[in-house]
Amino acid sequence: MSAVNPVFQTPDFAPASAEIVVLAMACVILVADLFIPDRRRWITYGLCMATLALAAAATAFWVPGGTILTFSDTFVSDPLSRLLKLFTYAVVATVFLYSREYLRARDLFKGEYYLLAIFATLGIMVMISAHSMLSLYLGLELMSLSLYAMVAFSRDDPVAAESAMKYFVLGAIASGCFLFGTSMLYGVTGSLDLGEIARAVTVMDELNIHLLFALSFILVGVAFKFGAVPFHMWIPDVYHGAPTPVTLFIGSAAKVASFAMLLRVIVEGLGAVQESWSGMLVVLSVLSMGLGNVVAIAQTNLKRMLAYSTISHVGFILMGVLTGSRAGVESALFYTLAYVIMATAAFGMILLLSRQGFEADELEDFRGLSRRSPWFAGIMLVTMFSMAGVPPFLGFWAKLAVLWAAVDAGMTWLAVTGVIFSVIGAFYYLRVIKLMYFDEPETAGDIVAGAEFRLLLSLNGLLILVLGIFPQGLIALCNQAIAF
Repeated sequence: MSAVNPVFQTPDFAPASAEIVVLAMACVILVADLFIPDRRRWITYGLCMATLALAAAATAFWVPGGTILTFSDTFVSDPLSRLLKLFTYAVVATVFLYSREYLRARDLFKGEYYLLAIFATLGIMVMISAHSMLSLYLGLELMSLSLYAMVAFSRDDPVAAESAMKYFVLGAIASGCFLFGTSMLYGVTGSLDLGEIARAVTVMDELNIHLLFALSFILVGVAFKFGAVPFHMWIPDVYHGAPTPVTLFIGSAAKVASFAMLLRVIVEGLGAVQESWSGMLVVLSVLSMGLGNVVAIAQTNLKRMLAYSTISHVGFILMGVLTGSRAGVESALFYTLAYVIMATAAFGMILLLSRQGFEADELEDFRGLSRRSPWFAGIMLVTMFSMAGVPPFLGFWAKLAVLWAAVDAGMTWLAVTGVIFSVIGAFYYLRVIKLMYFDEPETAGDIVAGAEFRLLLSLNGLLILVLGIFPQGLIALCNQAIAF
């Protein structure tokens, strides 16, 4: 009787070259940071920025084109993954630069912050390229565990510690729900591979009770990471309690991962049962738009206001996805990228006005900003108008795209609901503009910030305006990235 000799096929490492670069550099920086004195912590910062640059080069030039599966079909490289990864690198680099002066002023300019952010970025990259429920979950946990530690990074701040504990406990419950739904899905389809799941679901009855249970639990996990109502309870406390640089990271780069998770599992893996999950997403979308816009009106803290604003924007992203059409998914991708650009500018303004011993996270802190700095008041005006969906800014085209997709899908009532909640939400964005231009400043003096910070924040604000006037380029990139 002949022995069976299993044949091990060496995987193609080229599609994962960016992940390999980030992991290798993270390990190098982790060791090097032990020998770098505090007065030279800028070396760790520079190494982390170099890591992002190398990862961008690997994604742009080393990763082969087209759609490639590797690592036993658990990892996929396709146009969508390449676009989201390149966008993530740019966002994380922006977060690093925005955060540097804030952290240095509070004696938090330490290697641990940047290393945790790099490992969280690696988790985001794995989620973006996941082609298996297992690899998706591994990326999710790598990102989540890093974020839990980042929220509690300011160890002497009891509010940050409380926020981190809430985030950890609720995140663990959501991860458990996602994992339970994954196990049920494996029992129904016999596979964890998203391609195999999609094929198995195609021939199944949409009313299969086990499949619906699996879908429900998976959606709980996805909705929590996205921050959709009623799984939003962690967002206001974490946004408010975490150090502002961490809030910026969670509100920007982590949202890209959440969208990738939604797209890979729900649209690609379970697209055949679109009628089943579409109704669930309708409920999440309407509740998110409604609660987010209404409760934001009552907030006096800008970070909490932006937290509820995030919830409302998630509702619009879900509106595009729930249509199940290619145009709807493209509009949701466009909206996600647009929102991240706007959120980065909004939190960047908070960091700009903050100084040692002072957090510029209250609405009152923006009183009379136009007299202190007309230019940056204009940047904040552009950001707020864009978030409200006022033309000709980027946010207008993002909202128009998802509303148009809903109308094309025969959900005119949902589009009308979105318009109504957008009008309601315009109030709290316009309130910020009113404080900046029509109230007297409570504090005098010039804004203290480095030239790099000022230049990048200015470019961030101008990008919102330029992409609003010429949105065709970003729309074309989203169209090329979605292929189904």
